[in-house]
Amino acid sequence: MVGRTKNPITTTNKEKPMKLIRYTTPEASAWTSLNRISPLSELLDSAWNLSATPGFVPAMEYHEDTDKVTVSLEAAGMKKESFEIALEDGALTISGSRERNLPEGNSARSELLTGSFQRSVTLPCPVKADAVSATYEAGILTVTLPKAEEAKPRKITVS
Repeated sequence: MVGRTKNPITTTNKEKPMKLIRYTTPEASAWTSLNRISPLSELLDSAWNLSATPGFVPAMEYHEDTDKVTVSLEAAGMKKESFEIALEDGALTISGSRERNLPEGNSARSELLTGSFQRSVTLPCPVKADAVSATYEAGILTVTLPKAEEAKPRKITVS
């Protein structure tokens, strides 16, 4: 059959399986038109010491209902003693650190993030500071902040 080609949609390639590769951000220095930005980036990194700062940013969820505000932080592999929780000026701050618990020696590969972190969230309403509680279970830190009475919705009857 002259002039006919294989349909590329129905063709299969069983010899080369697909591999998943983690995306990495390209370096600005690899782009020649952005080389002039590189010294500025190095200056900013050195000013805040960003390139040498070991640490991680744990994921945070925030939920609000009529009685309370709940903040959850994903921090697997930590001890409950390594957290510090502060409530000040309407903001909740959670900080802590995760240490490396691997045996000494060379690692073939390590993707475990370690170091210190600090997360803050501004609360949408006043809370009862003396009734705040925190639990750490299955790698999730949950902070429960009961709303102050003046922040709870009330039904007002018309007379």
